[in-house]
Amino acid sequence: MAHDAAPLEHFQEKWSPVFPSEMRQNKDLERFRVSGKSENALRCEEHRQFMADMTQSNTTASQKTEKTGSIARFINATELDTRLLGMVGALLLIWIGFHILSGGLFLTPRNLWNLSVQTASVAVMATGMVLVIVTRNIDLSVGSILGFSGMIMGVMQAEILPQILGFEHWATWIVTLLVGILVGGAIGMLQGSIIAFLNVPSFIVTLGGLLVWRGGTWFITSGRTVAPMDSTFRLMGGGTSGSIGATWSWIAAVVACVAIVAAILNSRHQRRRFGFPLRPVWAEYFLVALGCLIVIGFVAVVNSYPWPVNIARNYADANGITWPEGGLFISHGIAIPVLMALAVGAVMTFIATRLRFGRYVFAIGGNPEAAELAGIKTRWVTVKIFTLMGVLCAIAAAISTARLNAATNAQGELDELYTIAAAVIGGTSLAGGVGTIAGAMLGALVMQSLQSGMVLVGIDTPFQRIVVGVVLVVAVWLDTIYRARAK
Repeated sequence: MAHDAAPLEHFQEKWSPVFPSEMRQNKDLERFRVSGKSENALRCEEHRQFMADMTQSNTTASQKTEKTGSIARFINATELDTRLLGMVGALLLIWIGFHILSGGLFLTPRNLWNLSVQTASVAVMATGMVLVIVTRNIDLSVGSILGFSGMIMGVMQAEILPQILGFEHWATWIVTLLVGILVGGAIGMLQGSIIAFLNVPSFIVTLGGLLVWRGGTWFITSGRTVAPMDSTFRLMGGGTSGSIGATWSWIAAVVACVAIVAAILNSRHQRRRFGFPLRPVWAEYFLVALGCLIVIGFVAVVNSYPWPVNIARNYADANGITWPEGGLFISHGIAIPVLMALAVGAVMTFIATRLRFGRYVFAIGGNPEAAELAGIKTRWVTVKIFTLMGVLCAIAAAISTARLNAATNAQGELDELYTIAAAVIGGTSLAGGVGTIAGAMLGALVMQSLQSGMVLVGIDTPFQRIVVGVVLVVAVWLDTIYRARAK
């Protein structure tokens, strides 16, 4: 039977980009021509050979990536944030490096306790900065708002309220804190309204706010420092009296572990209710164990930091306690400002992930035009975000003022840098639409760890600022790379 080579040549020309060159040049092709097999038979034979080669290639590739695949499956099962894991790894490297350079001073209960207190005010503001940046805005005035609100609260409790309520009145700290929150919220609402309704870029509005509120801080007292603060108000700053002690710290740890278990169970219940894929049971147990281990480890560290000897001796004398031969060990426990920061973080996480307002914020950050077309009142959401940011600045001002036991004109300077850096390092994208509250708080801890470590090592303040600036630029650069790969 005569065999026409034209269909075969047409087949080779059509499928040559798909099949490997070895197949196209196979010597068996000549055998097919001679044997007179049909075009369909030839096509089936080549297809079988191609599938065999692909199967062999896939098997080899799967053997090479088996180890990597197991790690990926573990991360997928536990749903751990890889960026958060990378940040934790960087934080551990920073701690170990400064511990070695400082001669073993960094990873001590005393320094870690002080580090947690120093991080509190920036961490509080960083939770609000996440929502601001997610909506593709920026707030450069947070440090000035902190200083202005702090000065208002200082004047209230040191000069105004004593004339009305008397000194050391039980309501002084409550009134002071409420006034500070109202002032901070009003400033944030004013700036948010200008941004939303007058269409002035947030960069310009908050840059102007940085200058205006810093100048306003000076005019309140003509540059005078206001001190001292109310004794109850000072508890928000930490210190020996501003901590809850060992017993209450362990109680707080138990409550936190119960909350972790409840959150995991509730998440599993909600997934089952709406038909979403469930995490493996072992992954749930792992997440509970990891969370509780972190809580217990933190409480163990803060409880191992005792009161200074002189303060402990005065406490023993005042309470009729016999001073033992080896001294009296009284644990600091968790500092009140740290509890305040953790509470703010929990509330802000709930707002960002559970409330409609939080969904609107991320929708605006993802696509502002689409969000507005979907019926979201983007302008009012913007006003609410900046109002919330002002309230958080006032809370941070209360922590800072109580810790210093004074309201000063320099209070909050450069805090806008540390707050923005904390949010960005924590994974909040400057392009908008992406960010987590937990990541921002961890970023605040990273920034404060850098500053605290450089102080222990003896690095000069100008060089500390250089390091912080470089870290911020590198963080934004890494975020750009991450988003490019994600696309």
